[in-house]
Amino acid sequence: MSSDLKDLYQEVVLEHSKRPRNFRVVEGATCTAEGYNPLCGDQLSVTLRMDGDVIRDIGFQGQGCAISKASASLMTGAVKDKTRAEAEAIFERVHTLVTEGPEKVDPDTLGKLAVLSGVSEFPARVKCASLAWHTLHAALDGRSTSVSTE
Repeated sequence: MSSDLKDLYQEVVLEHSKRPRNFRVVEGATCTAEGYNPLCGDQLSVTLRMDGDVIRDIGFQGQGCAISKASASLMTGAVKDKTRAEAEAIFERVHTLVTEGPEKVDPDTLGKLAVLSGVSEFPARVKCASLAWHTLHAALDGRSTSVSTE
């Protein structure tokens, strides 16, 4: 990873961790799920309001490390007003990015989410970055039960 991308990664993670976007419970939520990473204790809930097949509003709450909170914050911005299929496609690209590295994903399809590529260099942090995404996936599938990233 270039030093410019590393700097941007650190800057974005810190910004979204300190001031997470959509850190709230969505009023009138139609889908919810709870996520938990037993390895580090990160836990969060994702609430969203669907309008047909479109995510009209999304929020998250919980506690966790900077990467977990930043990833959840970035996720909410990326999937709001997207269809279920578009959100699932973004989930797949982000999951590939953090598990297999930036060379496996076209960065132009990720926008701001490309900064999460730095996580792939730290395998122990992949579960932190992917927790919110797995929780979103569970909420979209209608599973309101807990998701664990074990």
